[in-house]
Amino acid sequence: MKYDVIGIGNAVMDMIAPVEDDFLTEMAIQKGIMQLIEKDRSDMLFAAMGEHRRIPGGSVANTVAGVGNLGLKAAFIGKVCDDEIGRAYVEETRAAGTDCPNDPVAGGDLPSSRSMIFVSPDGERSMNTYLGISSEVGPDDVPEDVCNQARILFLEGYLYDKDKGKQAFETAARLTRSAGGMAGIALSDPFCVDRHRDDFRKLVKELDYVIGNEHEWKSLYQTEDLTEALDLAAGDSGLIVCTRSGKDVVIMKGHERANVSVREVTPVDATGAGDLFASGFLYGLATGADLSRSGRMGCVAAAEVISHFGARPEADLKTLFASEGLI
Repeated sequence: MKYDVIGIGNAVMDMIAPVEDDFLTEMAIQKGIMQLIEKDRSDMLFAAMGEHRRIPGGSVANTVAGVGNLGLKAAFIGKVCDDEIGRAYVEETRAAGTDCPNDPVAGGDLPSSRSMIFVSPDGERSMNTYLGISSEVGPDDVPEDVCNQARILFLEGYLYDKDKGKQAFETAARLTRSAGGMAGIALSDPFCVDRHRDDFRKLVKELDYVIGNEHEWKSLYQTEDLTEALDLAAGDSGLIVCTRSGKDVVIMKGHERANVSVREVTPVDATGAGDLFASGFLYGLATGADLSRSGRMGCVAAAEVISHFGARPEADLKTLFASEGLI
């Protein structure tokens, strides 16, 4: 196989700025959540944010970048416009070692996606995302030669918000699995689960693995009892992973269960914690590590990314894994 891990999702340029809480109040930004916004509000918030860092992002794109940081061959399938942000997104993704098979779209009707991420003093991030052209990714954007050569495919649940995204998602999964690879999904967020519960329940049964946090799993099975939700999920799926924001990670595969302890870290910026957990976990899956070791790899990668601004690793994750005795 040419690729160890590939991902398909929204290609979003992250624009990250530290702010005080009263800035959030003044701008009517709801703290600590990801909110979809229209272009006019995107332009207004961008003008107000002042000095910022610009880093290619998007949930699954961050995961794939983390896998690339770990030395595996990775590719990200997404969609950007041929504008300044889109060209920078593709160039910087490729320069960092991740294949980006789709070139920017010339003459696109919508601009490239961007997310204004405001980080408050407690490390909480408030994300304001204009999806633009990235949400138009469809089956025609899925390169067959990439999916046919992938060992593991990681899918972004947000794609289900549009029919074309759903078709792209299903095309990628079919191609990868028919060539002998594995396909799995990130549940993305509880509101996404609410919108697509029936589809996601079906995917849990059909795909090879599913990663979500405790709120997403409880939403999926419509219960406030996490144990009940995970028992139901384990009965439906081959492999499930549940992250719990500073508490033990639970991983279940049939009758096998691993509880992975999390070392408490005070976040500088919590952006990307779940994305990079998935990077470490998928690295473990791709290299034959057991459930517990794969989960620990995920926790180490997540701890690194919340120690600085931005949703992509700045340290060499493989060196960190070695220092923890994981490789």
